[in-house]
Amino acid sequence: MIHLSIAFQGNKRLGEYAELAELVERYSFDTITLYEDLMFQPAWQPLHVMAQHTRRMRLGVAVVNPYLRHPAIIAGEFALLNEAANGRAYLGVGKGAFLEALALEQPWPLTAVRETIEIVRRLLRGDRTPYHGRLFQATEEAYLRWQPPYRDVDVLVGTWGPKMAIVAGEVANEIKVGGCWNPDFVPLMRQYVARGARKVGRDPSQVGIVVGAVTVVDEDRQEAERLARREVAMYLPVVLQLDPTLQVEPDEVAAFEQAKESGDLEAAAEAISTSTLHKLACFGTPEEIIKQVEAFAHVGVKRVEFGTPHGRDEAAAIRLLGERVLPYFE
Repeated sequence: MIHLSIAFQGNKRLGEYAELAELVERYSFDTITLYEDLMFQPAWQPLHVMAQHTRRMRLGVAVVNPYLRHPAIIAGEFALLNEAANGRAYLGVGKGAFLEALALEQPWPLTAVRETIEIVRRLLRGDRTPYHGRLFQATEEAYLRWQPPYRDVDVLVGTWGPKMAIVAGEVANEIKVGGCWNPDFVPLMRQYVARGARKVGRDPSQVGIVVGAVTVVDEDRQEAERLARREVAMYLPVVLQLDPTLQVEPDEVAAFEQAKESGDLEAAAEAISTSTLHKLACFGTPEEIIKQVEAFAHVGVKRVEFGTPHGRDEAAAIRLLGERVLPYFE
């Protein structure tokens, strides 16, 4: 069974998060995620608002990184959110993105993510054993000065990279490939996860694979495609470097790069072929999106996450997903 979830960007008024949470709660979405991209709103306070306006769904942040927040702070933030959500929270961890805008270095990202997860789990358990990591240290005096009601944490690792995917196979409950809408990439990621899981004696099926991408659902397919093009134009060069299964004609790449270098983002968006766009974004009518999700179900994806902007009118798009897409998979 494939689970369907929805993600939001940290760019709204607090009251909007309450309204969106109440709307999403009406439908059978499995999870609400809030992105924590640099220079957008920190995710924790909006997630607390959403926790107060939901009763059933999981919710969490994807992803926090140890270069902006120490693992001890992450552990405390997560413990409070999980209490507010009555145990429904999950924690997404990754090496982070866009940190070069602050001239922040990201040393030893594999170690940083692994040690962050270990320290968060140590603190939530109440374990006061000294921790001696490569990046992080903790003495017996490093422990939470209150008793969180929930001591466990479901961890998601966000990555495209094979080495981080191996780490996820060792330590995570889920792995998310953000910005991926290409079913051909999933078997490759599964191989990496399985390698890490077997290394520590885990069953690889214990690690759920999650994919998520820009989503635009609309009764008017052309409008959906037009908005999806604009949203993903900035990501094509990045994804081309990350996804070895994505085959794009050299002429298409050249036309895209030429338009982008000249500053014509509309022309750059139009240079992306429809076949390439289908590997980058979830878009179309509800019936078309059902077929796209089915393709991921067939390759064993555990969860599909519908990313922003969802549609020309976000609330209307959520209703289309909730009333026309989700019932098909229930």
